[in-house]
Formats: sequence, C-alpha cells, structure tokens
Amino acid sequence: MIKKISAQQAEQAIKTLLEYIGEDPCREGLIETPKRVIKSYAEFFKGYAEDPDKILSKTFEDVEGYDEIVLLKDMRLESYCEHHMVPIIGKAHVAYLPNGKVVGISKIARVLDVFAKRLQTQERLTMQVALAIEKALAPKGVAVIIDSMHQCMTTRGVHKSETSTVTSCMRGIFRKDEKSRSELMSLISGL
Repeated sequence: MIKKISAQQAEQAIKTLLEYIGEDPCREGLIETPKRVIKSYAEFFKGYAEDPDKILSKTFEDVEGYDEIVLLKDMRLESYCEHHMVPIIGKAHVAYLPNGKVVGISKIARVLDVFAKRLQTQERLTMQVALAIEKALAPKGVAVIIDSMHQCMTTRGVHKSETSTVTSCMRGIFRKDEKSRSELMSLISGL
C-alpha cells in the first residue's frame, strides 16, 4: 500500500519544484500556486479514487432484442503521461456488441474518465477501458480506439506538434470477424 501524504506535504513539494526552476515561491503571483496545483491535481487524477466496476455494475437486460453495435465516438479524452506528467489530449471511440444486456451510455464515458484520470500510457488506457466493459457486460465484442496527442512529444523532446498516436483494443467479434470490424470502422469514420 502506498502511503498517502498530506496536502501540506504536497504543497511543500510544489514550493520545492518552484525553487528548482529558479522561482521564488513567496513571490506575490506564486504564493497561492501550491494550493492551486494540489487542487488541480485532485481533479486531474480523480480516477484513482473511482471504481470502474461499480460504475458499470448497473446494467439493463430489457433491450427488446437489440443486438447491434453501440458506439460512443469522438469522446474528448484528457489524461497524463506517466513518464513526464504532461497532458495527453485526444478522442476515444468505444463500442460494444451487446449480448443480452446494455449499460447507460454515460457509464461508458465515466469509465473512460476513470482510467484517463490516472497517470497513463495510451496503450494501457486503451486496454483497461476495453477489459472493464468486457468484464461488466460480457458482450459479443468490445472495441476501444484512442487517437491523441502527447504533450511530452509535441511541446518538448522531439517537438512533433502535429503527431497523433492511435491505439486500439479489439475483443471478441471485433477481433475475430473482419465484417464486424469493418462495420465498426465505417461507423467511426462516418461512411
């Protein structure tokens, strides 16, 4: 178990970082910065305090035989690179093929945020979302595709500002059946 530190200890760490970059944490404009950073971190990383299984626990079986793709596309994604702690900004497409039960669509978006609001790699994030949906719904298939820009690559290092990274996790029918996968990709692209 990781020992959680106090807000005061975290604020002191921010003051130390300000000093490290050559700033004076007692300067008027920076006096409240440690408190603001800690408050923003609570929002940026709220996924650690949330349980994806609980979010997906309420499902509905009264779907009147619905057995076609459920797709949420172009969901804004905000996460943080675990290597540099800078933003990953993009969009996610999440789909599943029901197998007798569905979940409220807002729950899919919330599960995306639970995993995104943690320090991440895009590859792991993509897989975590897919596996959580698969575990909760036991669908015929689930697919997660994420297309995002990593600020660790666009604003520092190699400075490739127009580069996006695309990852996918296809499970069940979307992995095994080319026709189902093609239908999904057509829905995502809007063709």
